[in-house]
Amino acid sequence: MRIFDAHFHIIDFNFPIIENRGYLPPNYVVEDYQNETDDLNVLGGAIVSSSFQGFDQEYLLNALEQMGSTFCGVTQLPFTVTDEEIINLNEKGVKALRFNIKRGGSEELAKLDYFARRVYDLAGWHSELYIDAKELPEIASTIEKLPAISIDHLGLSEEGLTHLLKLVDKGIHVKATGFGRVELNVENTLKSIYETNPDALMFGTELPSTRAKRPFEYKDIELIQHLFDEKATDKILYTNAVKWYFN
Repeated sequence: MRIFDAHFHIIDFNFPIIENRGYLPPNYVVEDYQNETDDLNVLGGAIVSSSFQGFDQEYLLNALEQMGSTFCGVTQLPFTVTDEEIINLNEKGVKALRFNIKRGGSEELAKLDYFARRVYDLAGWHSELYIDAKELPEIASTIEKLPAISIDHLGLSEEGLTHLLKLVDKGIHVKATGFGRVELNVENTLKSIYETNPDALMFGTELPSTRAKRPFEYKDIELIQHLFDEKATDKILYTNAVKWYFN
């Protein structure tokens, strides 16, 4: 079993950390992540900027340097960022732009259409949304026309699942992450997404699982192995995300 961890965080207090709604995360550096995933066959992954990092890039570039070339970065940027900065980040391993609608700390959703096209045209980046899927109808007409979009944490809510599946059918990817923070039936959601588009699901540990009711556990991987055959499991745990980030 091979894993591409499509969603995890590095939180390094040697770099700027922003309190979010009265909450400060734990320190969680590259060594902590490597120790915690030592018994998993993690061959690569995506380090995702969170609300705590705002627009700081230094922590991410430092982490990418330590993790190596099979890992990439998902960052937050203001839409005023220069083309040169985007190209420079791309050369250093950043592969995607994140809009954190749920927690803040990123550019606002009103800039999505312009900004997502810009980073795709410039550097081939896709854009990732941390959003409750029940809010998707308001922006669905925008999203479905964009070149490359993924949604975090299975879309978070049962209420949003039908909206999410409509977009999956149009090529949107979904992070199979945060099983301990979502308000939905995880098994049914995983099966529904896979049946709609086998290429859509991308597993991630979401370590260190800040503010989740339950942090990542190995049983989250076992659940995927239980629900799907070997070929499908490999797509969800590895192949789909590698193609998404590195093709």
